[in-house]
Amino acid sequence: MAVPGQERAILVGLDLKSRSRRASDHVPYGAEESLEELKSLAATAGAVVEESVVQSRTAPDAATLIGSGKLDELRQLVSFHEADLILFDSELTPTQQRNLERALDCKILDRTQLILDIFASRARTREGQLQVELAQLNYMLPRLTGRGIEMSRLGGGIGTRGPGETKLETDRRRIYSRIKKLSDTLEHVRRGRGTQRRQRQSVPLATVALVGYTNAGKSTLFNRLTGADVTADARMFATLDPTVRHIELPSRRKVLVSDTVGFIRNLPTTLVKAFRATLEEVTEASLLLHVVDASSQNAPHQTAHVLKVLAEIGAEKTRQIFVLNKMDRLDITAEESESLAQRILGEVTNAIRTTAIPISARSGAGFDAVLAAIDKLLPLDPVSRVKFRIPSSDGAVINLIHERAKVVQRTYRDDVCEIEAEVPESVRRGLARFLVE
Repeated sequence: MAVPGQERAILVGLDLKSRSRRASDHVPYGAEESLEELKSLAATAGAVVEESVVQSRTAPDAATLIGSGKLDELRQLVSFHEADLILFDSELTPTQQRNLERALDCKILDRTQLILDIFASRARTREGQLQVELAQLNYMLPRLTGRGIEMSRLGGGIGTRGPGETKLETDRRRIYSRIKKLSDTLEHVRRGRGTQRRQRQSVPLATVALVGYTNAGKSTLFNRLTGADVTADARMFATLDPTVRHIELPSRRKVLVSDTVGFIRNLPTTLVKAFRATLEEVTEASLLLHVVDASSQNAPHQTAHVLKVLAEIGAEKTRQIFVLNKMDRLDITAEESESLAQRILGEVTNAIRTTAIPISARSGAGFDAVLAAIDKLLPLDPVSRVKFRIPSSDGAVINLIHERAKVVQRTYRDDVCEIEAEVPESVRRGLARFLVE
């Protein structure tokens, strides 16, 4: 039951009868399971779901997605529940959204718009807010035409957070200008983050990035590993902005641990592009802790979708440790735990060198095994003091040493630069031709 100020929502899913036979589907994901996830997203956005509807078709209806018969049924449900909005689990075309709004006289949002709205409400840093606004504007731009009266709504609620509708009703020139400005600003942020990353690498400290499906427990694990106080709750996308902390491994080595945004099925392309600077923390990591909600019935599907996104951003070859989280919710033996890991990971990880460790981020069970696995899989990169003799004209090499090593002394003699530095073994091997014996 909705409380005052809370929007009433009806969920609509599309079950394509040919879905299971489509080669493009990475993993079969039923309409009912998908609607359950949409229900969680709606609750995260602050709506109360009154009813869920599934329409079975062999193909989407070009005009309304669901067809005229189901549209009449939906109109009755809107009236019966006094619904404020209808959430579609599929992405709507501009024409479909316009037709649905006219036919139902109700606010219509699709899955992508809902995720964008959640991101807008959760972004805390300036970078995160810019990323979300850019994604929203890019998504809404082709949907401006023909919305007329609908675009003049000044009310709040789900789907109106972020840049706001008053900005979106301005002319396309101003929107394009805003997109260009946001893109330039985020490119500057990306360069700044790259500089920070290079400074961290020059210490050098390896980076371990936490990845996983949204609400798998990454932030809870991050907090327990590092002693940080990152927001962690049961709602989806509780953490958007990346956080980096250092921890000490059993071998006394120090490494950096980075918490990142959770992935989700059909993560909007606009978000993947906008969050490039954030996702670079994943692509630059030496090791990935892939956190899996072992208690979820959809764990195999969720794992496969995370692996798919990792491949899209170029991190599919990075070594991974699969952390089977929330084991405290399952009353199973060690043997059953191993069988569960095999079922979850299945065939999707055959090409990946991996380790699977059952843990509970809430209770701390299994943490020693996680730290030991990180210690074992992270490559050793000892630091030693050496001297280089480099031609002064070779600025790239000189710059590399300053970025990746700790320079103790630098001297220019004629056309040669002599540098004494504390250098990681990986850098020393790459610059062996410049070493002074």
